[in-house]
Amino acid sequence: MKATLIIIPTFNEKENISPLIDAIFSVEPKLHLLFVDDSSPDGTAEEVMRFQQKFPEQIHLLSRAEKEGLGKAYIHGFQWGLARDYDYLFEMDADLSHPAAALPKMISKLEEGKDVVVGSRYLGGVNVVNWPLSRIALSMGASIYVRLITGLAIKDPTAGFVGYRASALRKLVLAEIAFVGYAFQIEMKFKLWKKGCTLEEVPIVFVNRERGVSKMNGSIIWEAIFGVIYLKFVSIFKRI
Repeated sequence: MKATLIIIPTFNEKENISPLIDAIFSVEPKLHLLFVDDSSPDGTAEEVMRFQQKFPEQIHLLSRAEKEGLGKAYIHGFQWGLARDYDYLFEMDADLSHPAAALPKMISKLEEGKDVVVGSRYLGGVNVVNWPLSRIALSMGASIYVRLITGLAIKDPTAGFVGYRASALRKLVLAEIAFVGYAFQIEMKFKLWKKGCTLEEVPIVFVNRERGVSKMNGSIIWEAIFGVIYLKFVSIFKRI
């Protein structure tokens, strides 16, 4: 298997660290994990460091002084991983909502030559567990809206479980990625698609977090609504 890095942003996720590491290593024991922690006051970084003692070559920690948002955390993680010549880089949530069992299939798609592989909640139906109907409606409505505005031909453009070939990420100027929430996920997929990268979806079952607190808020939703229009507008007048 090619050198693969799973990037996991964290803020107050201490209680999810152990089960997450166990889940990932149970399906792919050779993977490397990079936790990008925004100075969590609950001791998340210390919990990661405890596992670093057991897996010093595979578990890494990047601590940031302040909370800058999901998008910035991933950008720092991408830059860290590209500088160390990883072949594949993944986005994955810390809250156990993304199934580690899907990683082998997603990695195989990258090995087949796909540039981007998306763990999709909406490929072949609605595969979401323990979300209220209002949240499902919001998410599905956002996906339809994004596809209509951008032309992206994937069912789950706001998905946060995503794998990239390093060669695809190097086509982007990562420092110019503007958004931090849902719009970050859309921006990454849209810009890579516009650069001719191949995107493929793999169906997953998304399970709502059982521990900790969701980071979703109104500003993230508004960023996505207006961010999509901005991305489409810019793409008409400028190569992105």
